[in-house]
Amino acid sequence: MSLKKSMILILIILLIDQISKIYVKTHFVLTEDITVFSWFKIYFIENDGMAWGTKLSDFIPIISDRMGKIGLTLFRIVAIIGIGYWLYSATKKGSPKVLILAIALIFAGALGNIIDSVFYGVLFDDSYGQIASFLPEAGGYDTIFHGKVVDMLYFPLYKGYLPEWLPIYGGEYFTFFEPVFNVADVAISTGFIMLIVFNKKAFPKNEDVD
Repeated sequence: MSLKKSMILILIILLIDQISKIYVKTHFVLTEDITVFSWFKIYFIENDGMAWGTKLSDFIPIISDRMGKIGLTLFRIVAIIGIGYWLYSATKKGSPKVLILAIALIFAGALGNIIDSVFYGVLFDDSYGQIASFLPEAGGYDTIFHGKVVDMLYFPLYKGYLPEWLPIYGGEYFTFFEPVFNVADVAISTGFIMLIVFNKKAFPKNEDVD
C-alpha cells in the first residue's frame, strides 16, 4: 500500500469524521438524541478528556483540569507526529499492507480527535441548552487547545437487569454497549484490532511481505 493511497484513505476518514461532528454540533443540543434503530442512536455528547471522559487530572490530582487538558492535547500531537513518521517509514520500506492500513487508520482517527481538541473551542460556541453556531461573533466556548471532542455514535444493543446470581453486579441495570464514540474512534479501534488480529502478517519475522 503506497503512501499516496494511505493519504487518500486518511483524507476520506477525516472528511467523514469532521462532517459528522460539525453537523451534530450545529444541529443538536447537548445530550439530544435521535433513534435510528432500537439498537442505534445518534446521541450528542462532548468528551473533555480521554476515553470515557477520563481526564489527566484524575490520575495526577496536582494538575488542574485545564492544565491536564493542554498536557493531553500536546501529548496527542507528539504521538501523532510519531505515528505519521511510522506510516511514512512503513510505506518506504514496503511493509505489509495490513500494517500500513492499520497505521493509516490510527493516524486518521487520532488526527480527527486532535482537530476537535485544538480548534473546536474557538470555532463554536457551547451546546448547553442551545444549538451551537460556527464562528460565533462573541467568540468560541473556550480557548485554543481546550476544545471538546464531539461524540455521537451510541449502540445500546442490550438494556436490562443482570441476573441476581452474578457476583458484584448481579441485579443491577446494565447497558451494552455503553460508550458513545465517533468515526475517529472507530478508525483508531479498527487499526489497533487489526494489529492484534493480524500481528504475524503485520510484523513478519522473515523478509517476505505481502
